[in-house]
Amino acid sequence: MSIIRKTPNSFGNSLTTPLKKGSVVLLVIERIKQALINDELKPGDFIPSEAELTRNLGVGKSSVREAIKMLQAMGIVEVKRGQGTRIRQHPSEDALNSMVFQMILAKGITQDLFDLRKMFEPAYTLMALERATDEDLARIQRTIDVMEQALRRNEQTSRHDLAFHKAILHATHNPLIIRIGETMMELFDASIETSMRTLPDVALKDHKAIFKALREKDAEGVLAAIQVSSKSWETCLTYD
Repeated sequence: MSIIRKTPNSFGNSLTTPLKKGSVVLLVIERIKQALINDELKPGDFIPSEAELTRNLGVGKSSVREAIKMLQAMGIVEVKRGQGTRIRQHPSEDALNSMVFQMILAKGITQDLFDLRKMFEPAYTLMALERATDEDLARIQRTIDVMEQALRRNEQTSRHDLAFHKAILHATHNPLIIRIGETMMELFDASIETSMRTLPDVALKDHKAIFKALREKDAEGVLAAIQVSSKSWETCLTYD
């Protein structure tokens, strides 16, 4: 298969204008990001070679090399041995998720995170209501069954609660929403663990109410059930 490369002159200003002073590695990354935004680079394209970036941006090879390593860790590019560095067609699933770390730094602001969940959960659940397949509904039901069994043995953990929400996220069939939602859920693990110790029966009841409305495609019922669930969870945050 032939490899189609853009010539240096075919790249826009993002990858041909020398950088100004600043954190050089981050500036190189910013230029590549800007090239993607401007459609100068697209998924599947090979980026300019290390030598070309060094010359065009007026930076050292070590800075370019470090920038590529960071982009590779974030799942943005992949290095093809003997061919060059290419923008990935899709983000890597095992990529470093910098959003997690950014949100972790802010997690001490409980109200901010609570506001985020109150805004985001109804939206993705309503999308799941429209898009869920029979297989999706069966998967959500299984998380409720497993949680109920764990409660009988007094072995419930946050894992059982999160499985329910993640199953709904996957029923949206939107990779970006799934990724953002799962990132958000990671930060709620501790507070959900508290709710599973203090109000596990309430959590199970809330899950059943949300799922009933979702299965019946009752949008108003979904929103009402999520509001009740949010109030229960907020009580646990107050206790935490």
